[in-house]
Amino acid sequence: MAPQRKRGTVSPTLLAFGRRFRRLREAKGWTQEALGRRANGGLGVKPQYIGAVENGRTRCTREFAETMDHALDADGELLDLYDDLVKDATFPTWFDWHTVEPEAEMLQSYQPLNIHGLLQTPAYASALLKGDKEAVEARINRQTILTRENPPPPNFSVLQDEVSLYRPVGNSEIMKEQLEHLLYQVERRVVTVQVVPSRGEHAGNSGAFNLATLPDRSEIAYADMAARGLTLSDPEDIAFVSRSLIEIRSLALPVSQSIELIHKVVREKWS
Repeated sequence: MAPQRKRGTVSPTLLAFGRRFRRLREAKGWTQEALGRRANGGLGVKPQYIGAVENGRTRCTREFAETMDHALDADGELLDLYDDLVKDATFPTWFDWHTVEPEAEMLQSYQPLNIHGLLQTPAYASALLKGDKEAVEARINRQTILTRENPPPPNFSVLQDEVSLYRPVGNSEIMKEQLEHLLYQVERRVVTVQVVPSRGEHAGNSGAFNLATLPDRSEIAYADMAARGLTLSDPEDIAFVSRSLIEIRSLALPVSQSIELIHKVVREKWS
């Protein structure tokens, strides 16, 4: 069996699928090589690929899940798990944060360049996503967690860098609408927003990141990177993210001053 990767470097949802897949294989008493031979059927299943799926290092196709379900006599269990944990065509294959957000009791975030995705207007999101309608719809649909009744919405707080208020996305009309929408969500107490004055000495300079606290008090983080985002759950990574949030929050304006500043930017920059 391939060695387990450090948990913080792979997707929690892919890990869950992979673990159950491995248990079903081991219950048959088969090695990865043996399963690959039995399930080949023209699909070309290599033991290395089976190992990657079991360790959460790759997202398999539904065809693969169906083939393995039949080979392991799983009676549809792997297909159900695929639909629950793996399949989501509207997001990139590496993006699993959308499965974490709905489970969170608390969400904390630092956003250095753009308004947080859960607070974006359709026009702002469309400008960022270059008009990709499916991607925009997927992003906007994520926002339903902020208006749900059962379970209640997460306690949501955002540290929004000042530069994002001035950074053009689309045109002036889009920016005005976006910042007014941000203020509206603050007024509705959907989110707590604090503006972080732009400066170059704090821990947020590496990029945007989010921290989710789940009902069992466990925590998962998500960090933006140039090529892809990274979901983290290793305790050392979580500790670093938590310390970074504390450091950045210590530099942020109070909520009341943050609201005043956003109003000022709307009035003086985008109106």
